[in-house]
Amino acid sequence: MQIYIASDHAGFELKSHLLKFVESLGHTVIDKGPFSKDERDDYPDFVRLVAEDILKEPNSSRGIILGRSGQGEAVAVNRYKGIRAAVYYGGDLGVIKHSREDNDSNILSLGAEFLTPTEMENAVDVWLRTSFTGAERHVRRINKLDEGH
Repeated sequence: MQIYIASDHAGFELKSHLLKFVESLGHTVIDKGPFSKDERDDYPDFVRLVAEDILKEPNSSRGIILGRSGQGEAVAVNRYKGIRAAVYYGGDLGVIKHSREDNDSNILSLGAEFLTPTEMENAVDVWLRTSFTGAERHVRRINKLDEGH
């Protein structure tokens, strides 16, 4: 699977770790930036690139984005029809599992300030290994989201 990854300045260092980890799982990893740490960068500039690329290849790609809390990044990408970003900044990994099984999340937004590298690895591993159930009720709900209902 192709995994697009982007961050803001707050997630920049954890992103470097994440790139190597996801690649070690056998995925093709594409870094969408930033490529240097700059406190003045704006996360929408980078995370939108992830959303746009996923929409070009919805069946063979996913994205992971990182920010201080992951909230703003998720808000930014969830504005794109067809993107379903889930936020994780610690706690029960069942949240991530449900985001894939029930909501078919295609972007995982991580709160870098709240996660250790090991916690991030565990979360990403669960998210990448979990499949969408495809249950009719979940498909119906996702379609309603894309229709704007």
